[in-house]
Amino acid sequence: MALAGALSVCLAGCSSTGGKRAEDARKAAVAQGRAAVNTPRWTFAMITHSGDGDTFWDIVQNGAKQAAVKDNINFLYSHDDDAQQQAQLVDAAVDKKVDGIIVTLAKPDAMKAAVQRAEKAGIPVITVNSGSEESKAFGALTHIGQDETIAGEAVGDELNKRGRKKALCVLHEQGNVGHEQRCDGVAKTFKGKLQKLYVNGTNMPDVQSAIEAKLQADKSLDSVVTLGAPYADTAVKAKNDAGSKAEVDTFDLNAQVAASLQNGTLGFAVDQQPYLQGYEAVDLLWAYKYNGDVLGGGKPVLTGPQIITKDQAATLAAYTERGTR
Repeated sequence: MALAGALSVCLAGCSSTGGKRAEDARKAAVAQGRAAVNTPRWTFAMITHSGDGDTFWDIVQNGAKQAAVKDNINFLYSHDDDAQQQAQLVDAAVDKKVDGIIVTLAKPDAMKAAVQRAEKAGIPVITVNSGSEESKAFGALTHIGQDETIAGEAVGDELNKRGRKKALCVLHEQGNVGHEQRCDGVAKTFKGKLQKLYVNGTNMPDVQSAIEAKLQADKSLDSVVTLGAPYADTAVKAKNDAGSKAEVDTFDLNAQVAASLQNGTLGFAVDQQPYLQGYEAVDLLWAYKYNGDVLGGGKPVLTGPQIITKDQAATLAAYTERGTR
């Protein structure tokens, strides 16, 4: 009986200790780049409309890659800013018989057939970043990202708070429905006048000269809104060369934007938390494959918008430096 009692005490104590050790081992495995689960090594492909050198998509990938490590996923990434080429990349992923696809729908009409082909092949699809309105109709499990119209409305509200009267919305990718929705959202709530300026986002010198010319031609412009973090600094240079006093604000966040917010070069930024878009897309595909789970209830899973000003920039600076904000 004494022996049984001792064993009972030991089992109770060892069970508790063993559980803690197992949890510590799991956390250590994640920290060291090893999977935290023992599910099959599925292959997930992410195909985006990113152009070369867009730092926004580096952040999305950082989130996706970290989730892939945790979930024992073989993660494949490809991109093309030409919609037809992006659709062909989706087709290639279907031909490889990947276990899940994450895709953006910046130009949904060109992507519809490819996404539906994936669905027909039994490959679950999650859309991210752009295409929230088309995602469900195309058969995707869910959409993860920012409602672009709501984000634009938030910018309009912020411009009103700052007493702005005339703003320039710079669209760097013509035909991108999300960009149009952003500018239209700004116009919806902004009490002043809004003008659109279409530029070639793959050529920064041209972007700068186009914004500069517009500011020189219209001195009443008191705000410039760019739709991506890499374009904010270019807009600032254009403003300075034009001798304009317009405030430059931007969608999206990176290390340069955080620094510019801190020193007052930029007024505010709208963060859609791209790290979450990548991380949650991989994690939700894993959950669907493992447990049949789906989030959103038929509606998008929102990761933004969040207005970032000088007051919040210092806190987020460390995160932007490591590439997660």
